[in-house]
Amino acid sequence: MAQNDTSNALISLTVNGEPHRIAVGSTIADLVAHIGLDPAKVAVEHNAEIAPRSTLADVTLGEGDILEIVHFVGGG
Repeated sequence: MAQNDTSNALISLTVNGEPHRIAVGSTIADLVAHIGLDPAKVAVEHNAEIAPRSTLADVTLGEGDILEIVHFVGGG
């Protein structure tokens, strides 16, 4: 029996050239955390525009969005 529950709805987007799905209403910060990265240590391009780190928790993702995410790795 199929359920018609939109709370589990997903959107499709592209992250670093790969298809990805995430819950409707997710922000860029949610996506970054979902893929296991620290939002404080990434640079994000969202639909061909740089997303300031201070706005990652405020920008809601939409169907078909394209993101490029680069994470910084410390070392010495």
